[in-house]
Amino acid sequence: MHHTFRLFLLVAALCWLFPMNAQAGEYPARVGEKLGNGVANVVTGVAEIPKTMMITGHQHGAAYGMTAGFFTGLVHMIGRTLSGAVDIATFFVPTTPMVDPSYIWDDFDRETRYAAPRMRK
Repeated sequence: MHHTFRLFLLVAALCWLFPMNAQAGEYPARVGEKLGNGVANVVTGVAEIPKTMMITGHQHGAAYGMTAGFFTGLVHMIGRTLSGAVDIATFFVPTTPMVDPSYIWDDFDRETRYAAPRMRK
């Protein structure tokens, strides 16, 4: 009984803090999209290494792409994987993705960028 009451208080607090989300008809789709995006970014984060090596190699030459591109890709791999983990942990709050492009396979020829998440409209 005590556990059920605490769960009820948590749900009530979330609905009070995010009233627009509790009433929005698109809320399930938005949180589902964020959860899917998070899972995809955690799973495909390792693909940032070859992606960044290719982009850097095309811009600055093969030797530079194999060295600096590898380490830059390693940083992007960590960034994409961690942002995916944050999206999974906070999927119930529908925000925009922190990673641009949202999925690694979107615009594969562009280097990954990061931005602060914003509430979806």
